[in-house]
Amino acid sequence: MNYLYRIYQIVIALPIIIVLTLLTALTTSVGCIIGNGHFWGYYPPVIWSKLVLMVLFLPVKVTGRENLKHGESYVFVSNHQGAFDIFLVFGHLHRNFKWMMKQQLRKIPFVGYACEKSHQIFVDRHAPKKIQASYDKARHTLKEGMSVVVFPEGSRTYNGRIGAFKRGAFMLADELQLPVVPLTINGSFDVMPRTSKWYWVHRRRLTLTIHKPIYPQSQGAENVSRLMEESRKAIESALDAKYRDGE
Repeated sequence: MNYLYRIYQIVIALPIIIVLTLLTALTTSVGCIIGNGHFWGYYPPVIWSKLVLMVLFLPVKVTGRENLKHGESYVFVSNHQGAFDIFLVFGHLHRNFKWMMKQQLRKIPFVGYACEKSHQIFVDRHAPKKIQASYDKARHTLKEGMSVVVFPEGSRTYNGRIGAFKRGAFMLADELQLPVVPLTINGSFDVMPRTSKWYWVHRRRLTLTIHKPIYPQSQGAENVSRLMEESRKAIESALDAKYRDGE
């Protein structure tokens, strides 16, 4: 059965996903140029993400959507298990948001251009001024009532466990006095581990747990540390036991 699934990936799934990706990038780019970037930068990618997961027969389970209030801006922070985190969050968070993503992703043909036109936030860590410009853009986005999604680890895990968090997202939430919503992703590391030599997809259930918002209690370094610590605890609480620290 595993070999049949691999044949399916090459012969059927891969061509479909390439076509879906090109169509989505084109639709997003053109839509953002002539229309509302918040609309075209969100809904086509949502459809794309759901279709990709469906084409690969990857089941999805989401819990905790009731924790979010309509019309409220959030800083979502999530563990980063693998490449399929993007499809899971985009397709199933059901919240209009902008990504904070690595500058290198801008170089992906078609997709990088679509991300730029849809005002996703690229973070260039090579110079303090460029980092500051990225967070200035995020600040402006959040003041418009939008939300942002950040992977505070900065990159995908090598072993399924949560890496060290960077403070940027929590400093942003502290400055604007916005709630932080932790997200726990399970299954993505098992679908396609970062350490895998071959890019085969393994059929596993993807789960997204939306935790209760963590609201600011003060402002400053102490609040930033509290937001970061409580977010990490929340994310780890719903993580599969084999990927928790100390297990």
